[in-house]
Amino acid sequence: MPKISIIVPVYQVEKYLEKCVNSILGQTFTDFELILVDDGSTDRGPKMCDQYAKQDVRVKVIHKKNGGLSDARNAGIDVAQGEYLGFVDSDDYIAPDMYELLYRDITKENADLAICGIYDVYEGHEPKQKQVIHKVMDQQTAIKVIFEGNIISVHAVNKLYRRSIFTKLRYPVGKYHEDSFVILDVLEQCQKIVVDSQQKYFYYHREGSINTEHFSSSQFDFIEAWVKNGERLASMYPQLADVGRQRICFANFMVLDKLIRGQAEHEYAETKKIVHYLQSNFGFIMRNPIFTKQRKISMILLMLSLRLYRIPVMIQKKHNS
Repeated sequence: MPKISIIVPVYQVEKYLEKCVNSILGQTFTDFELILVDDGSTDRGPKMCDQYAKQDVRVKVIHKKNGGLSDARNAGIDVAQGEYLGFVDSDDYIAPDMYELLYRDITKENADLAICGIYDVYEGHEPKQKQVIHKVMDQQTAIKVIFEGNIISVHAVNKLYRRSIFTKLRYPVGKYHEDSFVILDVLEQCQKIVVDSQQKYFYYHREGSINTEHFSSSQFDFIEAWVKNGERLASMYPQLADVGRQRICFANFMVLDKLIRGQAEHEYAETKKIVHYLQSNFGFIMRNPIFTKQRKISMILLMLSLRLYRIPVMIQKKHNS
């Protein structure tokens, strides 16, 4: 049995798949199986997957009808043989020693979860380096750090999980931002978490991906997920209630920004609800050290009008284009 099962959903990514798969097959840690889940692709992706399976015995391929990212990950989990699980998205790539780092951390500390840092990659822009920490955390501390999101994110892909976490847990089919829906379920099963925030995962933001596409109503799932997480967290750890509230505010900011970038803020009644929620949390946001100076300036503009709030959002969009 392999030590690690690495699950990669594949859908309409022929342009990016080679770089992704090669970065996995080239890992310095070699005791793994790579499960490529063809989620009903109509491009060259399925044939590319089969070719990789012929070239490397560690590669397994699943061909299935299109069901979305969550469904594809679940299909990989169902057949995984490894003692630990990892996930990579097929338009991303990883550093050669990512799984060596994660495996060393999780086994050395006998932990349930190991986490590394992420580079956010935008076309034409240098990835930004973030603060590096190395720490063994208990459940409560890890929840706080991940919910705050400044050092470690909720993404599924920069982590190595003890297989037993997914004995019953699966990703929610039909939901966007599926990582946000399950992060608390994951952490609730972890007593010890190792965080080494060296950035080993390269998260590529491409046009047409879930994070850069034109606005769709599915983006409201992000708020739904964090409202649920906030309510559960307040019950689990009342002393972390403000951490949950901060993340709900952040989710509302993110969706409002996406509405504006997609020029859709006047098309959805939810816009008024989001603006009202943020305005009602003005004092909390301004006092909270997690929110940046720029975000607080934007919050002041939002208190005046949505039209003024729109200005810095569009400036940032232009900067990233």
